[in-house]
This record gives sequence, C-alpha cells and structure tokens, in this order.
Amino acid sequence: MQENKHSVILEQKKNLSVSGVDSVSSFSEAKIVLTLIGGERMSIIGSDLKIVGFSKTNGSFTAEGTVLGLSYGGKSLVSKIFK
Repeated sequence: MQENKHSVILEQKKNLSVSGVDSVSSFSEAKIVLTLIGGERMSIIGSDLKIVGFSKTNGSFTAEGTVLGLSYGGKSLVSKIFK
C-alpha cells in the first residue's frame, strides 16, 4: 500500500517542488492541476507556469513561474493549515 504523504516547497513564489504526486491532470501557463497519491487534487494558479520535471516513479514534481495561489482538495492551502 502506498503512503499518502506529500510535501510542498515554494521558494520566493517562483520555484515549486511537490512530492507525492501521482499524475499531472492538466496544465497551462495559468494553472496546473496535480493528482496526489491517495487521490487528492492540488491546483497551482499563476502566470508563466512551466513544468520543469515530473517523475511518476518517485512522485516528484517541479515547476517554475510566478505562483499566485495553491488550492488543495478544493480548499486553499491556508485554510487546510489553519482549520
């Protein structure tokens, strides 16, 4: 059974790394939607977004661009942290 652990690292709103990614559901310069291990979804909203790397084998994902917001499972990341 796979663990449902993942992590998100955002550096200066420009470089994003996410672990525990199962697939990239959709992507454009304005929005990237990831499916995480366990079925949760994460949306990255921004501008000039581009996927730098994705490995299904180890679940790692990296992107560059201007990140304006993250939503996790339909809720913003901030609401998940401070629930």
